[in-house]
Amino acid sequence: MNVKTTDPVAARSVTAGKVSRSPFGPSDEIGMLNLMTDESRAAAWAAADPTTIYDLSVDYHVGMPSWDGLGDPTYQIWMSHTPHGSVNENVLGIGAEQNQHVTYSGDCISMYTHTGTHLDSLNHFGLDGMVWNEVSADQSLGSRHWLKNGAEQLPPVIARGVLLDVAAAAGVDVLPDSQVVSADDLSAVIERQGTEIREGDVVLIRTGRMRLWNDNKRYLHNEAGLDRGAAALLAEAGAMIIGADNVALEVMPSTDPNNWHPVHTYLLGECGIPIMENANLEEISEAQLWEFVMVGAGLRLRGATASPMRPLAFPIRAGALA
Repeated sequence: MNVKTTDPVAARSVTAGKVSRSPFGPSDEIGMLNLMTDESRAAAWAAADPTTIYDLSVDYHVGMPSWDGLGDPTYQIWMSHTPHGSVNENVLGIGAEQNQHVTYSGDCISMYTHTGTHLDSLNHFGLDGMVWNEVSADQSLGSRHWLKNGAEQLPPVIARGVLLDVAAAAGVDVLPDSQVVSADDLSAVIERQGTEIREGDVVLIRTGRMRLWNDNKRYLHNEAGLDRGAAALLAEAGAMIIGADNVALEVMPSTDPNNWHPVHTYLLGECGIPIMENANLEEISEAQLWEFVMVGAGLRLRGATASPMRPLAFPIRAGALA
């Protein structure tokens, strides 16, 4: 971890429309995840009730929602070894008897890294050729991937989590298409739930969009989501990860005529806050689990702009993390 030299919450001192320099020093590549310490992880882990586990991830399958409309590859899986193929091809040269006795299967996958439940790295979006901590594409972009701020830098997460159930507060299963979730909306949900946002929290927004997960066209287009003001409310409060149950966290299409993805550039480039997307929040919504302990980790994909993640939510034992 880097050592902070100023207020550790970058959102409190950003210059709008400009990539920020990290308060944790010039070598920082994880932004607000630096708010997670040995002490905070220990406190969260000690508070978790392991007798109940909520899985906040989706399963991966052919035909699942993806960004193929932008030309990115869909999720694909294929077998590279099958029991019958081993017998018929004898690729190991060990003969039919062993191949018939040992049942061997293997497979491969291909997908865009932003498929399914995942965590965006801090090199995913920036401004004017730069990403978090004033890292420039001119100096830090290789032939195949970024050389800084990649997914391999993001540490496993053990932290207090907060669910802001916007859909439930509005009394609907799914927020209407392209509905803006504003700072006032989030403040009303926080008050309704009696929830507090603390420095180092993982904050997840439920729009109800996951109920459309099996309808690609409806799920992917014109989603309800945060505007910059709502994102700023959470960022300035000290959230270290902000996520949602939709494909891009923010409202689409953009309400900013000068920026087609303003919440992404704000959170990732200006604030150093990784974004979680496609989180399955239906079970914890039903359980009204507004506060929980979240545990999760992504794959260490060097230089990648995102990594698949399997976040797990544990209830907080009574009186813990108060």
